[in-house]
Amino acid sequence: MRDSADILTDPPPPAADARLVYGPDPLQFGDLRMPAGEGPFPLAVVLHGGYWKATYNLIHTGHMCVALAGEGIATWNVEYRSVGDVGGGWPGTGEDMALATAFLGELPLEPSSTVLVGHSAGGQLALWSSKRARLPVVALAPVSDLRDSVRRTGPDGPPAQFVREEHFAEASPIEQLPLGVPQIVVHGTKDDSVPYAMSERYVEAAAGEAELVTLEGAGHFEPIDPQAAEWPRTVEAIRRLL
Repeated sequence: MRDSADILTDPPPPAADARLVYGPDPLQFGDLRMPAGEGPFPLAVVLHGGYWKATYNLIHTGHMCVALAGEGIATWNVEYRSVGDVGGGWPGTGEDMALATAFLGELPLEPSSTVLVGHSAGGQLALWSSKRARLPVVALAPVSDLRDSVRRTGPDGPPAQFVREEHFAEASPIEQLPLGVPQIVVHGTKDDSVPYAMSERYVEAAAGEAELVTLEGAGHFEPIDPQAAEWPRTVEAIRRLL
């Protein structure tokens, strides 16, 4: 039986149709993939996770982007500076998100609709960006409460390395509520990286703005693994906000 965490070490997906630069830093780019046929197509802007560490990049979310293209959804898989990169961490990573979403009008397509899709740490970035870009968001196992994450993982954990305490209020999605856009949060009940209970608290705090899609028995990576039984739930959530 496949472990969905294997997606981190799977062979890279096929090359994207285009790599588009949205800023001057070498890591400010995104991979565009288009469905077959003639558009216009809806667009998913995908933000990978990896606990904001430079060890991880957009390669592992390329697989879900290929699968979404097969569903008739164009994707722009965005890279950004992480902890370990020059300028990475907060607020630099947030500045990358602002540049990337501002660049959407420069993409060589006119999407019929657009949604932000982020996984794990990328879920934090997607939720944060949605308020500023005024775009709906599908957050997959998102780190929606930075203050709680730092408290839970300690002063040397990845969340504390990403953001300092004085920036919690401006960076943490739960402290940015209301976001003013539709949100769907997809989370597995057996997630051992980001607690399912965090998404329960976030959706409750969102007071009607957000909906929780529960994946019973699923772990952290099933929502982004096209080979997982839970993958259709992710596609359904994205379609509902497009």
